[in-house]
Amino acid sequence: MLMPASSEFVALCQAQVKVMQKLGATLSAVYLTEELVEDSEANLIPVVAYPSPDVVWEEQQELALLPNETDTTSPVPWLPSAADTFIPLDGEFEGSESTQPQSEVNTLLKQRRIVLPLMHEGLVMGLLVTERQDRPWNQRERSQIEEIAHTMAIACILDQRRAWFEQQLTQQHQLQEKQNDLLHNLLHQLRNPLTALRTFGKLLLKRLGIGDPNRDIAANILRESDRIQELLQQFDRVLELADTNQVPLTLAPAHLRVETETDIETDAQKPTAKPLLLLPGAGLITSTLESLSVTQVLEPLLASARAIAVERHLDLQAEIPSHLPPVRANAQALREILSNLIDNALKYTPHGGKIYIQVGQERETPQGRFVGIAVSDSGPGIPPQDIAHLFERGYRGVQAETEIPGTGLGLAIAKELVEQMQGEIQVISPAQHPDTGRLGVTFVVWLRTEDDSFVKK
Repeated sequence: MLMPASSEFVALCQAQVKVMQKLGATLSAVYLTEELVEDSEANLIPVVAYPSPDVVWEEQQELALLPNETDTTSPVPWLPSAADTFIPLDGEFEGSESTQPQSEVNTLLKQRRIVLPLMHEGLVMGLLVTERQDRPWNQRERSQIEEIAHTMAIACILDQRRAWFEQQLTQQHQLQEKQNDLLHNLLHQLRNPLTALRTFGKLLLKRLGIGDPNRDIAANILRESDRIQELLQQFDRVLELADTNQVPLTLAPAHLRVETETDIETDAQKPTAKPLLLLPGAGLITSTLESLSVTQVLEPLLASARAIAVERHLDLQAEIPSHLPPVRANAQALREILSNLIDNALKYTPHGGKIYIQVGQERETPQGRFVGIAVSDSGPGIPPQDIAHLFERGYRGVQAETEIPGTGLGLAIAKELVEQMQGEIQVISPAQHPDTGRLGVTFVVWLRTEDDSFVKK
């Protein structure tokens, strides 16, 4: 089904009809089909006519310019059969008083009337009809009118594509609104059980004495619920940005021009978003980085990891020097990165395996001094063919064939956050730690130190 013709397409057709007027055309009309057809009949809808339709034909005779028969020698496919009514070329051909044979009349009609389909890649989109009464068209004029028909056909295709893309954008926006509503509903429903969990965690922490071995478990429950609450707040901020920064659905107006060098903003002129968003693609602004202690971020994560390791019969060891320089990072982002790496080590290390967490490796680069945080395990490791794609979103490689659950997003998120903090993440398989028995994998997160004079002790 063809989309409705735009005002721009109608204006172009009117301009082309005026060109044919200058060639002497006394009658011209442009029709569009109701649907794209290929060697078949379709209804025609008049779009532009000269003179105006109310002058040339009655309301029920809109196809009066169309011939009754098709020139069988024409190589182009014909559209529908036309109305029987003809607009006479002049008075001498009217009625039964004509003294010329009908064959001569038809020949003269064909010489003075041109009917061309608007075609593109074998599809017929409409029809161009034009005629003049005083003389037949010569070959040069016919070629020029064919070029006009070709121009209209291309313009029609471009107009249809514009309308189709605009329709797709509208549908996409409607789908986006439904997805946003669904996310709002899910976030609202998550808050109630999360609030209950945090309340139970606080009550449990109060009832357990300071020396109770279960007190750390209650503290971990409370800390992880706080982390979930932070992530929900991130969702809220993303949805808020999506609601306030809607992309226009209509295409650019006609006065839109091509950007020149003077129109393009420099990086300094472009506005930058301030909030820190840890969700993929949201962006982490340099101004949110601060000087922080790796130990303070890592120790709470180790407390939770040790509890899981004990349950799964894993040997988890951590080496954290007492004198570490502060790094330039964001606490939330670093917590998310290390949590993903430690969770992966716990998930992929088999029963009885080992996990090693080391902090304090040092690397000197032209950009400054960096400290490494390494997470090693004695799991199955990563095949060489998977390493190149390891940080791609949704990629799991050979692990996708196992029963271990996963989405392939954790490492992609970790890499993005590390790079936003001007750091680097490195993967080594087999693991770098000597006690892994040439098994497993090592991930190293390199973060820039605040104290460039740091020397590893």
